[in-house]
Amino acid sequence: MRGKKLHYELTEPRRARDEGRLRLHPRFASKFLSTRRDLIVYLPPGYHQSNTRHPVLYMQDGQNLFDPATAFAGQDWRMDITADEMIARGEIQPPIIVGIYNTGVKRMSEYAPTRDKRHRKGGKADRYAEMLAREIKPFIDHEYRTLKPAKHTAVGGSSLGALVTLVAGLQYPRVFGTLAVISPSVWWDNRAILRWVQDYSATVRPRLWVDTGTNEGSGANFVVEDARALRHALIEKGWMEGQNLAYHEIQGADHSERAWSARTGAILAYLFPPR
Repeated sequence: MRGKKLHYELTEPRRARDEGRLRLHPRFASKFLSTRRDLIVYLPPGYHQSNTRHPVLYMQDGQNLFDPATAFAGQDWRMDITADEMIARGEIQPPIIVGIYNTGVKRMSEYAPTRDKRHRKGGKADRYAEMLAREIKPFIDHEYRTLKPAKHTAVGGSSLGALVTLVAGLQYPRVFGTLAVISPSVWWDNRAILRWVQDYSATVRPRLWVDTGTNEGSGANFVVEDARALRHALIEKGWMEGQNLAYHEIQGADHSERAWSARTGAILAYLFPPR
């Protein structure tokens, strides 16, 4: 008796790693920070079949972006799936996405702009930003077909990763032209990040995406107030909402990888609008 040909419907889309479009650069060394870290690089569909150059997004907490096996609590952002789908629909310029792994116990110290007395950590965000601008970006520009100018170079992160993202943009506005500041931990060290904004003196202003969920923990109201204070500080320094500042409060969203994954598409659309 002849067997029937079975057709299986895939419930999970193919991922970049299945197609050889994720590349790991292990143990990247820096002269600005002592701990080595892995870099994971997403390449857009068709990268290997063309000579096209691409804009680049540098994301913090890189292990959480593309793989549930490495992501916090097994929940990744599915950023490769979202990017692939948006590229296929012509909704964004195809970007290269560089995930910079955090270093575990040193994450807080490296991402926070100041040393917080209560946590007894922090204060290395400026060195991290220097590593990003002076070491990681040149490495990626050498290894891959990138568009190098600031207008094609974005940096993003969530929570404390959003703080170091903002520090990188404020310190190197001619390197990073667009920032995704996602659920920023404005509360750190009595809102120290606001002082960084207030001290900003450059004439160049990167395009900014700033957001927060309205249900981010037991002190959700304070989190929203903090985000609004950041928006106000940016406007006071010359950013203009609707022009180079996009601010969003996401109703019901909590402080989690799942929540950030749900708005990845909107963030990518802001960072890399189609030409």
